[in-house]
Amino acid sequence: MTPSPRRAAQGFTLTELVVVIVIATILSAFAISRINTVSFDNEGFANQAAAMIRYAQKIAISQRRVVFVVLSGTQIRLCYTNSACGSPLREPPTTDPFTKTVKPGVTLSGATFSFDALGRPSAGGVVTVTDGTSPHTITIEAETGYVH
Repeated sequence: MTPSPRRAAQGFTLTELVVVIVIATILSAFAISRINTVSFDNEGFANQAAAMIRYAQKIAISQRRVVFVVLSGTQIRLCYTNSACGSPLREPPTTDPFTKTVKPGVTLSGATFSFDALGRPSAGGVVTVTDGTSPHTITIEAETGYVH
């Protein structure tokens, strides 16, 4: 008996593919529900806060004036004066005050400080962003103002 000139096609049937996709969808739904978004919010806000502090230093140098970084438990603001942020910096694409507010469950701690016209901070320090479980610290070096 000789083999037929047509070989049977090898691969998956449409039914098998649909079953695999349905199982993968069900498993991913359970996996996504277990992701802790608060820790992502915590890290995301820490990155935004570090970028804002670096921006404040760059503005202080470029405009040759003092720029304050005002911290509260729920906000970080950039201002030209320290008195209740009466003269806020404006965000570049808009004219809104440069302010970021933390999401619920995330807190911000640290002391208000400023950068002089040479980019040096008034005091080195640490800004901590935490969700109660995993704190992220932003360090400002005392002499250079390096933010990391």
